[in-house]
Amino acid sequence: MYSEDYEGAGAQERQGEDIFSKPVRAGKRTYFFDVKATKGNDYYLTITESKRKVGNDGHFAYDKHKIFLYKEDFEKFTEGLEEVIGYIRKNCLKDAEHPENKEFSDVDFDQL
Repeated sequence: MYSEDYEGAGAQERQGEDIFSKPVRAGKRTYFFDVKATKGNDYYLTITESKRKVGNDGHFAYDKHKIFLYKEDFEKFTEGLEEVIGYIRKNCLKDAEHPENKEFSDVDFDQL
């Protein structure tokens, strides 16, 4: 559900439901950024990575991993994320001197 669905809604109507959701499709994975409300009507963020896999029976299944991020941690989380992304961009980009380095889109996370 999206934020515009909740305009004017009271805290009781929002508890336990998504306030806002943003899916991001990235190759074989989808990331979901979901804003949720606590019983005290504080917002927090869940980040879910979902990857579709074929099960042993041939049916599709989804592997999901979730992180909960609370507002008191937003600043430190953002600082850390920006720092490591900056490091990767500076040190791990594809160039002629280091052909083993790949563009970001060439990373196969299944091999990690």
